[in-house]
Amino acid sequence: MSRPSDSIALMPRASLSSATLRSPKRRLVIWACFLGATTGASGILLLGDRGAPRALPAVSPQLVSMVAPSAQQYASLVTPRERPVVPGAWSSIVVHHSATLAGDAQSLERQHLAAGLSGLGYHFVIGNGQGLGDGVVHTGYRWNRQLPGAHVASTAGHSATLGLTKASLSPSDADHYNRHSIGVCLVGNGNRREFTDRQMRELLWLVRELQTQFGIPASRVHLHSDLAAIDSPGQFFPTAEFEAQIRR
Repeated sequence: MSRPSDSIALMPRASLSSATLRSPKRRLVIWACFLGATTGASGILLLGDRGAPRALPAVSPQLVSMVAPSAQQYASLVTPRERPVVPGAWSSIVVHHSATLAGDAQSLERQHLAAGLSGLGYHFVIGNGQGLGDGVVHTGYRWNRQLPGAHVASTAGHSATLGLTKASLSPSDADHYNRHSIGVCLVGNGNRREFTDRQMRELLWLVRELQTQFGIPASRVHLHSDLAAIDSPGQFFPTAEFEAQIRR
């Protein structure tokens, strides 16, 4: 049964061309193996598109000045509705994609329920206009109730793009990530196309506010591909610009 959750549409900010959101930089930091993005009937174990990485053009420095200090509504967005935050509960952030071109929190939750989870596995979902509004940040019940996520699992994976297989995470380590990492999912498939300008702006504002509120350093803000040999959030995710903008 679906659980209550909130969706907050934010005011548009300065526009960016899609070219500024591309990056050739790829990271490879093996931390853990992650169960989060969806494909097929399971809707939870990301397989993604496994072709060779595309060559991406150089990126404009325009994004460097894009992110302003967090607005008051963002401070409110990360305040849980139903239960206060326990000090020290959250120590990292993990960014994913849904591996679907369209969708919203409800469709992802249905997939997660079908996969045997108790509900939507992410804490936040950011729409692309195909199901959930472009740049709309959906706050899931796990965040409002301060419950562990369900986006890190003790599974192994192989990445055609990275060209290697990563070993599985122990159940205890996977449980630790679920209990202490904040799962943020971008609706879309970053191996097939870029995320929207609004999605990237809202992702940056959300991540920066979470970092501020919970003292999370940049070294603990992970992409899915940092944790596992799975191409998420995909080769079109603007890694270099994102890393330049998160708080140090």
